[in-house]
Amino acid sequence: MTIGPAIDNGFYYDIDLDYTITPDDYDRIEAEMRKIVKADYPIEYCTKNRKEALEWADQHHETYKTELINELPEDSVISFYKQGEWADLCAGPHVRSTGQIKAFKIMSLAGAYWHGDENNKMLQRVYGVAYPKKSLLDDNLKKLEEAKKRDHRK
Repeated sequence: MTIGPAIDNGFYYDIDLDYTITPDDYDRIEAEMRKIVKADYPIEYCTKNRKEALEWADQHHETYKTELINELPEDSVISFYKQGEWADLCAGPHVRSTGQIKAFKIMSLAGAYWHGDENNKMLQRVYGVAYPKKSLLDDNLKKLEEAKKRDHRK
């Protein structure tokens, strides 16, 4: 796992996998997401100093996180968020628990170079959206369909 920020129209996560994700995998990914939401894991926030953060990254074989930590100023307080068995280096903020997410959808896939540099490894970027109510997801999907119909490139 590399980075996974919130963006204006949802979120993405860049992943370094030997397996190539395809749209056929969306259902499996969403099924795992449903399990995580149903578990209603509390989102736990903690901080670590640089040494502790680097030890965490080393223990979890998180080479991309090691690089990110090393890019931070020496005196940085480094934040992490944990849900269930999984923790991640992250600036946050987050919802209080996974159960607050009521509707979500994997939207697309793309390739992305680590740090946007074509000399670095190509990662797989998974885009998605998440909402606290299904009606908000439905409204968003409807707007996207309407926008496709009006696409001037057709």
